[in-house]
Amino acid sequence: MTLHREGKGSIIIAVILFLLINSITCKFLLPHHTFIFYLLLAVTFALLVLVVSFFRVPARTYTINENSVIAPCDGKVVVIEEVQPDEYFSDRRLQISIFMSPLNVHVNRNPVSGEVVYSQYHKGKYLVAWHPKSSTENERHTNVYRTKNGKEVLTKQIAGALAKRIVNYLPVGANVQQADEMGFIKFGSRVDVLLPLDAKVQVKIGDITKGGVTVLAHW
Repeated sequence: MTLHREGKGSIIIAVILFLLINSITCKFLLPHHTFIFYLLLAVTFALLVLVVSFFRVPARTYTINENSVIAPCDGKVVVIEEVQPDEYFSDRRLQISIFMSPLNVHVNRNPVSGEVVYSQYHKGKYLVAWHPKSSTENERHTNVYRTKNGKEVLTKQIAGALAKRIVNYLPVGANVQQADEMGFIKFGSRVDVLLPLDAKVQVKIGDITKGGVTVLAHW
């Protein structure tokens, strides 16, 4: 397992705060309030471990298959439905939404290989990620991939109540590989995937996905 480069600043700040808080509490609490000192030490250490874990990148064998759409993130499948997209597409699409909790791996990966034909950031609100309007009203970044067989897949990285920073690495015109990094959402949230209606879905509501590994659908 490695740590993602997006976590450098956050981890440094967390370590500094951990050392500062416990240096102060050691001086004032340890001599006469030993239990309280060790309780605060345990709590702050747990928070430090949690922050570090946000940026973990576990070693995995990724799924590479030009006839499959893979999960762009770790999380739980919360939506599978036919929708009318609010951007790029004019026809109806099949939406699969994956909710990322703060405990999930936060790296986002390309669901398919192909050319990035659309990349757009949208300012917005910070509704909770499972809110029905989060897909259209929250801060988000949308990408559309065109595969070599002409299929187009849209991904939407969506901020939530805790996730206040979306990172996206894909400019229009880039040719990308399936399972390579698309971006990062700090502290979780949600990723939507919009597929053609003829895609054969391989997951169901409540399934747990692994980014870059779990197959969402086949062509």
